[in-house]
Amino acid sequence: MAVCHILPVPKLSRMPAALTAPELLAPAGSLAMLRAALAFGADAVYAGQPRYSLRVRNNDFGDLATLGTAIGEAHAAGRKLYVVSNVLPHNRKVHSYLSDMAPVVALRPDALIMADPGLIDLVRETWPQMPVHLSVQANTVNFAAVRFWQKLGIRRVILSRELSLDEVAEIRQQCPDIELEVFVHGALCVAYSGRCLLSGYFNHRDPNQGTCTNSCRWDYRLQAGEVDAAGDVHAASSPQPPNSPDARSGDRVWLLEEKARRGELMPVDEDEHGTYIMNSKDLRAVEHVQRLTEIGVDSLKIEGRTKSPYYVARTAQVYRRAIDDAVAGRPFDPGLLGELEGLANRGYTDGFYQRHHEHERQNYLRGHSESGRSLYVGDVLAWDAARQLALIEVKNRFAVGDRLEIIHPTGNRQLALERMQHIDGAEIRVAPGNGHRVWIPLPAELPGALLARFV
Repeated sequence: MAVCHILPVPKLSRMPAALTAPELLAPAGSLAMLRAALAFGADAVYAGQPRYSLRVRNNDFGDLATLGTAIGEAHAAGRKLYVVSNVLPHNRKVHSYLSDMAPVVALRPDALIMADPGLIDLVRETWPQMPVHLSVQANTVNFAAVRFWQKLGIRRVILSRELSLDEVAEIRQQCPDIELEVFVHGALCVAYSGRCLLSGYFNHRDPNQGTCTNSCRWDYRLQAGEVDAAGDVHAASSPQPPNSPDARSGDRVWLLEEKARRGELMPVDEDEHGTYIMNSKDLRAVEHVQRLTEIGVDSLKIEGRTKSPYYVARTAQVYRRAIDDAVAGRPFDPGLLGELEGLANRGYTDGFYQRHHEHERQNYLRGHSESGRSLYVGDVLAWDAARQLALIEVKNRFAVGDRLEIIHPTGNRQLALERMQHIDGAEIRVAPGNGHRVWIPLPAELPGALLARFV
């Protein structure tokens, strides 16, 4: 009988002699996102076809020509592109999988990101040379599971988001010969590693087939309810405040009503672990890049294939700097927190990486997050040498007198906006918002830059 030897976990040195930079892996739902990711420092990009990945909307890669262009551009830049194929399929998709994937494999992506054991088996039999990365959808949370997948030929395991830094470190120590990847930024689900049924329950759009409508993030109203003699739940005739003894009695319940579904009252289930059908904050773990680098994680992943080119440019730039600082032995720059705060978010959390934070550290992170906040306001389209002005595609309102940040792959800079012209050349003071174009004075070398306004 074979004996499984579990190694003791050695203490990691906090400052190894030399650190290897982990791969920075960025999302892409379009060629514009891919180009932004590559320009702003990503080592690799992941993209998926709508039918077989978990992102159907805002996804241009159902077209094979577009996917081929993306792979070609990544390889020409010396980077990698992984194709996400992590659907949990019903029989219908299994029947068509190999024939649909054959032309994708022919494009020579650097790996397939997969979750379903049956599809993984089909790929390993049909294209044994194709590297397979195990998706976070497989919920890998321990070193024994990593070893299991390694025996089946998996090249890389994307660990579940529900792990602490110490748990990731133990998996690295127990499994030194397989690549490990973790998420460091993006949306979090209220379900385990995204395996959620809430959207399918509400409107028959299954998250596990790529059509999630983010039901956990809708606008809900909480109200008191009561259970009648027949066991049916109704809105309470005399709602009580949450701390009222009557509101906590056996006949009282709490109900959720979604803004667009008036009259559909859903009881809130609560136990010792918490309350359910609630929104999650977004993951931001830039402050843990140093530790993850020391642990020896191979790839740090940004979530967000349905986001904008600005989102991927900003996150790639920030995490690139954090990785470079970690490898060079420079201390963490808290200013990076504020740069990420300017992205649309629902509040940030570092998830499960560090379960408890002392008040001093919480205040430290909050203070730096709130300073230097900025809002995306436009794209630099062109430059007029005669007038020394740049043409801006406006995305959000900004005005003369605002302090702007120019975000560019060669480095960011700041300026105070002193004047502005309408697209027709007339002097104006305000760019009203999306759909407008204006001229502003900018240096000549910055077409392709992004603009943000400090708030």
